[in-house]
Amino acid sequence: MSYEVIARKWRPKQFDEVVGQQAVTRTLRNALKSGRLAQSFVFAGPRGVGKTTTARILARAFNCENGPTADPCGVCDACVEIRDGRDMDVLEIDAATHTGIDNIREVIIANLGVKAARDRYKIFIIDEVHQLSNASFNSLLKSIEEPPPHVVFMMATTELDKIPETVLSRSQVYEFRTISTKVIATQLRQIMDAEGITVGEESLQLIARDADGSMRDAQSKLDQVIAFTGKTIAPDDVATVLGLVGRDLLLDTLQAVADEDAPASFALAARAVEMGYDLRAVCRELSRMVRDVLVLAVDPSRITDPEIAGEGERDRLKALAGRFSREDLLRAFDLLTRAEQEIKSAAQPRYHLEMALLRWIHLRKLVSIEDLIAGSAPTAAPRTAASAPAPRTVMPSAPAPRTSGAAGPSLAAQAARAVANVAAAPAGSGSSRTLPEPGPSANFKDVLLAEIKRTKAVFYNMVVAQAQRIEVVGDRVTFSFTPAQRALKDQFEQQKAWLESIAQPIAGRRITMASAQADASSAPPPADNGAGAKAPAQQSAEKKSALREQALADAGVQTMLEVFPAEIRDVEEM
Repeated sequence: MSYEVIARKWRPKQFDEVVGQQAVTRTLRNALKSGRLAQSFVFAGPRGVGKTTTARILARAFNCENGPTADPCGVCDACVEIRDGRDMDVLEIDAATHTGIDNIREVIIANLGVKAARDRYKIFIIDEVHQLSNASFNSLLKSIEEPPPHVVFMMATTELDKIPETVLSRSQVYEFRTISTKVIATQLRQIMDAEGITVGEESLQLIARDADGSMRDAQSKLDQVIAFTGKTIAPDDVATVLGLVGRDLLLDTLQAVADEDAPASFALAARAVEMGYDLRAVCRELSRMVRDVLVLAVDPSRITDPEIAGEGERDRLKALAGRFSREDLLRAFDLLTRAEQEIKSAAQPRYHLEMALLRWIHLRKLVSIEDLIAGSAPTAAPRTAASAPAPRTVMPSAPAPRTSGAAGPSLAAQAARAVANVAAAPAGSGSSRTLPEPGPSANFKDVLLAEIKRTKAVFYNMVVAQAQRIEVVGDRVTFSFTPAQRALKDQFEQQKAWLESIAQPIAGRRITMASAQADASSAPPPADNGAGAKAPAQQSAEKKSALREQALADAGVQTMLEVFPAEIRDVEEM
């Protein structure tokens, strides 16, 4: 007997054997049991998920000697011949080769009035029905709307949107879904056990993942691997036959990015080229692994999910997941997706992959405004001492005027103001005081301020140092802000609980932190600029020019202008 491929040998023969489409099969079974039988069906969904198979099972259910029944016997003449594709009353038509109206008239319309030769119903199964021409659909429309009582139409398509609404409205539409990797792997395990072939779960997961939701594709790939390996299948065999990107290469790439090891990224790109991988597939698999790491960052319990990681790589993947923040992973996913598209049309794909890996490394150095305000860098992406980059100074060292009215995105404007606000401490505020180290002779207020500055320097410079007054009365510390400093006052309120927690051990008792609104007139007046008897308008213009030059010379403002597409329209002194 000739060899029968796995996809045909293991094709479902009953509704219960259809994998991953319970909603469709349950509806059809209930309709058959209750006798609510339609005469036109549309089965839509991706390739290889069971559309044509379900149509054949439904045809057997209609024409079985015991039918119509939800459980065709499988042994009567109708069941056997429909299964083998040789029942003269069940016509399977490939719409790709019968697109014209003449074909439809000859094969379908001309035979509608002829009753079934033996079976209960004359059934037309039209595969890839979306390829019919508009004229063909129009000629079918009347037959689908009012078919003879002995005729049933079953249409399968991978592109539901190409079928006219007039046809869909006269049919029962069943949408098939892609099948999950876990369900495909479970079905492949049953097949391998029945075939007597030794294969590990990791190998089945690789095949199921590469099938991309198609059971037929998974079975075809499994057949291909068996032809290469014989009775024992290893993960390396699967990767070799199917041309899959090795998991070791992907994990090494994540390790190089986490270590910010640029030379290693070039070496890994060269390794991918030497192994003959499609570099688009490398980017696609890297983005998939980034997605898996993000899943672990959100839900660490998924580490045991075989769809996320094989048993032998769980420890390494878990360790890598702890070195990336969620923001890192989201940016990396977008970066790799773009790189895959760029490589598709690139003359030198390798260069694009190398640059993508370098950009990924540098993207990890970005620090969010929220983390800067909180006074600490993200803790979700720790770096080793050997690979950590030199710390970058984001705080200007000298007072500078506040920039305002930045043109461009609102985020850019806010960020520019944030940096400039840090730089522009008002005269007489706490930013200029030299804070003592905590010691026996230091008073509570100075020790508290020193501890705040040591723990959260950015918060100290941006909020605490901007306060007009800081008063300690009994067990209460009050920070006063002017009406123009409402945003700083809000920042203070958000950190109040933290301030109380560090004040208590310093004072040896519970301390209450409070904010108050100071009179704007209490702010120190601007310093005399020596303008003398110059006209007020001229003084103002000269002062604006000097302030603008001072702002543009500030390192913090320059950094923000490099990062964000902003423009300084105006400056003002605080």
